[in-house]
Amino acid sequence: MAFDGITVAALRAELDEKLTSGKIVKISQPEADEVSLQVKNGPQTYRLLLSASASLPLIYLTDEKKASPPEARSFCMLLRKHLAGGRITSVTQPGMERILHFTVEHLNEMGDLTERTLIAEIMGKHSNLILCDSENRILDSIKHISSQVSSLREVFPGREYFFPEELAKADFLSIDRETLDALPRSGDLAHSLFSGLSGISSVAASEILSRAGLDPFVSLDSLNEIEKEHLLRVMQRIAEDIRDGAFAPRIYYDGNGQPKEYAVFDLSAYTGFSSKSFDSVSRMIEEYYREKAFITRIRTKSSELTHAVSTLLERAQKKYDLQQRQLKDTEKRGKFQLYGELLTAYAYTLPEGQKQVTVENYYDQSSLTIPLDPNATIRENAQNYFKKYAKSKRTYEALTEWIAETREEIEYLRSVRLAISLAQGEEDLAQIRRELTMSGYMKKSAAGKGKAQKKAQSVKTAPYHFVTPEGYHLYVGRNNLQNEELSFRFASGGDWWFHAKGIPGSHVIVKSQGEELPDAVYEAAARAAAYYSEGRQAEKVEVDYTQKKHLKKPAAAKPGFVIYHTNYSMMVPPSLDGLTELS
Repeated sequence: MAFDGITVAALRAELDEKLTSGKIVKISQPEADEVSLQVKNGPQTYRLLLSASASLPLIYLTDEKKASPPEARSFCMLLRKHLAGGRITSVTQPGMERILHFTVEHLNEMGDLTERTLIAEIMGKHSNLILCDSENRILDSIKHISSQVSSLREVFPGREYFFPEELAKADFLSIDRETLDALPRSGDLAHSLFSGLSGISSVAASEILSRAGLDPFVSLDSLNEIEKEHLLRVMQRIAEDIRDGAFAPRIYYDGNGQPKEYAVFDLSAYTGFSSKSFDSVSRMIEEYYREKAFITRIRTKSSELTHAVSTLLERAQKKYDLQQRQLKDTEKRGKFQLYGELLTAYAYTLPEGQKQVTVENYYDQSSLTIPLDPNATIRENAQNYFKKYAKSKRTYEALTEWIAETREEIEYLRSVRLAISLAQGEEDLAQIRRELTMSGYMKKSAAGKGKAQKKAQSVKTAPYHFVTPEGYHLYVGRNNLQNEELSFRFASGGDWWFHAKGIPGSHVIVKSQGEELPDAVYEAAARAAAYYSEGRQAEKVEVDYTQKKHLKKPAAAKPGFVIYHTNYSMMVPPSLDGLTELS
């Protein structure tokens, strides 16, 4: 969910509970558009982060301490002057706007009690942090907005603070039939809700319509009276939950285990997704954006590897297609051999100097016309056809071997591409880079001679480790080097090996403890093998499984490549359900 008015309402309730009556003991400005307040309230000390970043404006409580610049910025100095030592008397939200007001009582230089308000406006690129006095005059802001930038209002010291009426929408908390009927008519129903009601994002609008059982793509005018009344009741119940503080912070994760959405109430559209609940809105916000930032950082760092492997894969696929076309051309080799045999058999009965001759094919008694070179004798034509056959046969044999090698190369590069997509840290990427270097696909960089690079290459991440409800331990390789390590050095002969059939995937090893595995363990391991494969988005994946003693590694095969001739198979949905991951 976007950082909308509903999220801000939940955050306001949390901040009001934890910060009101608290004393501001420390103020810092780690970034040009970010302020941190340390607030002591009773025995507890909280750190409040206020970010007016145009790309990611946020407010939340955090335990993370960010380093401040050696010299304090001017806005930070002003906040220290007017807020340091002050006591927070309230945290309020005007309507359902994405705005929080932190009212602070503070003693001025004369020892008189004064009131200051720190206003955090969280509105995308227009976000700002503004300090006002008791008469609502702006003392300063983290961003100055002139009339040349905004025709709606100026944000400068000495100006009166106000929120532009042009930006105000109908208050969702006061929703009634009159408000509903006055919503914008342009666009579909979901657009009418989030464009006409304060605090409602597109995700919240979709959730409202999902609970009301209405199509988000129809227009407001298309609803009948019963549907409008039902929609109104759904919105009023949600508004009542907001007023009562009935929030349930939760992050939803997609099939890849990556954060998909967050919300302060349950989202019915995400009932099929895995999720994690929180007792704090701040914790939810911090974890969601930390995970998103981590994924973005990993994707950025993996882009070089992804590009290199994609280029290699594209090149190998083109080579494979060319080899297949060349192999198709060798299908004529049998015909060349037959032409040579027939011309040799009928050499004494055929006239010379012809462009073609028709003879009886003594293999099936059919008539066969053979093209000839009129400048060569019948025997010379026969020898030419035998030469073509021999050349075509050699080409066929060579191509058959090359195609097998190219197919193996494509499968290997696909497995590397999968490992990159599953990488969860820089250590994983370092191992994949090392694997590609060992396999000759990447050259060692000049930095490879340095201690830092050698240390990075020596880092080995552990395979994924799970335990089943029955107590059996299951291990999953993160890359081909780990797959090989698990299958040929870690696993014992009686342990069980699982792998998605016919597609790249991780090797999954189940330690059998010398026992026959329960059926549930076979199924759980197969689901994990399907999950850590190229087919993890499919509804079901076929998985092969066999004991380790039946695995063999061909000579000179690439890392992680195995062959086996004794196995079982099952169709399972990709899933980690029932497995507990161990660190």
